[in-house]
Amino acid sequence: MTYKIFEHDPGLLPYKNDIFLRMDNYARKKDELVGRDGKLYDFANGHEYFGFHKVAGGWIYREWAPAADEVYLTGDFVDWRWLDRLMTPIGNGVFEIFIEGENTLYNGCHVSAIIRRGEKLLQRIPLYIRRVEQDPVTFSWCGVIVDEPEYQWKKKSFTPKKDLFIYECHIGMAQEKEGLGTYTEFKDNILPKIKDLGYNTIQIMAIMEHPYYGSFGYQVSSFFAASSKFGTPNELKELIDAAHSMGIAVLLDVVHSHAVKNTAEGINEFDGTTYQFFHEGSRGDHPAWGTKLFNYNKNEVIHFLLSNLRFWMEEYHFDGFRFDGVTSMIYHDHGLGVAFTDYSKYFSMNTETEAITYLQLANELIREVNPKAITIAEDMSAMPGMCLPIEEGGIGFDYRLAMGSPDMWIKLIKDYPDEYWDMWKIWCELTGRRPAEKYIGYAESHDQALVGDKTIMFRLCDSKMYTDMSKSSNDPVIDRGMALHKMIRMVTMTLGGEGYLNFMGNEFGHPEWIDFPREGNGWSYFYCRRQWHLADDDNLKYGYLREFDKAIVGLSKENKVFKRKPKVLFIGNDDKVINYERSGLVFAYNFHPTNSYEGYYITVPSVGKYRVIFSTDDSAFGGYDRISKDYIYTAEKQADKKAKIRIYLPARTAVCLVKLK
Repeated sequence: MTYKIFEHDPGLLPYKNDIFLRMDNYARKKDELVGRDGKLYDFANGHEYFGFHKVAGGWIYREWAPAADEVYLTGDFVDWRWLDRLMTPIGNGVFEIFIEGENTLYNGCHVSAIIRRGEKLLQRIPLYIRRVEQDPVTFSWCGVIVDEPEYQWKKKSFTPKKDLFIYECHIGMAQEKEGLGTYTEFKDNILPKIKDLGYNTIQIMAIMEHPYYGSFGYQVSSFFAASSKFGTPNELKELIDAAHSMGIAVLLDVVHSHAVKNTAEGINEFDGTTYQFFHEGSRGDHPAWGTKLFNYNKNEVIHFLLSNLRFWMEEYHFDGFRFDGVTSMIYHDHGLGVAFTDYSKYFSMNTETEAITYLQLANELIREVNPKAITIAEDMSAMPGMCLPIEEGGIGFDYRLAMGSPDMWIKLIKDYPDEYWDMWKIWCELTGRRPAEKYIGYAESHDQALVGDKTIMFRLCDSKMYTDMSKSSNDPVIDRGMALHKMIRMVTMTLGGEGYLNFMGNEFGHPEWIDFPREGNGWSYFYCRRQWHLADDDNLKYGYLREFDKAIVGLSKENKVFKRKPKVLFIGNDDKVINYERSGLVFAYNFHPTNSYEGYYITVPSVGKYRVIFSTDDSAFGGYDRISKDYIYTAEKQADKKAKIRIYLPARTAVCLVKLK
């Protein structure tokens, strides 16, 4: 048997045994879990069985604690007594108890499990609990019963758009106030902004409950609990429902790559052992993140994680997932300090084959739940086949993040004067793809906005943003920053992928960095919010950048820019010009810091009439209106047999042209 992955990339043929091993591992594990004809959907049912469930006459609570000698239930409904609430072992490490009376447990009731293992007594938050709260006095966390009225969905079915324009966001820091934003505030205040900008997908961070706010949601403690920091489960559902009503898909930033090491708040040592969910010894500890690493070969762990995916899709109507930390998952050394310069780096004793199998199973399950769902891999290593269908020898994701693009932009801005930027390197970085795989392009995400780093606009302008963003000010640093901010985002969006991502606020050049409340900053929220008023202030230039972003998203959507691959027409490194065609649009960029070109020849696909339909130099975007949108250009073949037009192309300006019918 052969796989289509080798047709896409014959360079993988020397590693065909590794691909065959990938597929054999997947087939063997799937058969082990569900048999030849079984469905992963039926297997991923942990949330339907474990945890708290209201039944006729009372409640059933089940827990998986295979190393426990005894398990008890306690909570404020019994004044935290526990000896009289002994759970019954029913086999395979499962304990259950029936709580008589449908009102004995109630919405908001606090509960905990008490685990006895030998002489140790451990108080633990139930594994499948759907809400967790922190006590404002003791700061301890506790499980909470959810018994809200069943949410009535207004938009019961939803189909995401095929061309993804993703707005990466964080509920807590989405508001202007110095404090925690809520699901409801996001629904009422932020969703309309996203809709107006033209983005058709939101990717929400930090939804899965996490005890430390400053972890950005990446150290998950309770996998089935929507963070109580921002509101109730039904309020999150209202947000998602409202997004769907606006035509906006909702992706969950899912963290299955690791878990918080905390025992009182998390799943670590739930039954008194590390090996319940995680590898023992050094293999179970992430050396850089200080977190616990799952044992993806253990069927009970696969059951827990797959059930988690099905739960978020069915309970909350998420349209898919961005999988965090995929590189960390699929290599024993987590990709730390590794330069993936050749295929041998992907296929060796360093490969965590069990994690790859899990990701294949996860992608298959997600399609069983919703064939239209979207999955995105955060993999900086570019593992071959990550975004190919499983039947072709792939891992099954739809997209991978183009993680090299923001790194390139930061390096250029930070280390090279403008006149030394290499146009071919920009082209190659933005167009480099694994064959037949789709990428989400982006110039910057939340990673580039964190304290210790800088956003593109802040890196370009720095302290001038505090003093010279007024429309009455004419500062060359700000002019350069705004011009390059627009050009970088335009070329990344229209060249760098088959989808596009932006982190909230970066579209208008949000100043400063993100710094979560912590002891070192006096637990301040000042840098952990979005200053939307900057873009709304008619006296400031931020609004120009917002209008530009809205316009370039609209242009790209209207012309289905992701539909076809880009084709290079001309690159002039000395002139600092990039010229290409994509989906019927012709783009030309002059990155030169000082040279404006009068009568510059740019290449077009064919002879005929052309007109500029978009320019970064428009006054509506803070430019100088030096490019006419009325003038009709005539393309004629030149001595090199290529069709060209002559155009005025000012320094630090980009244009988009279309051929007239």
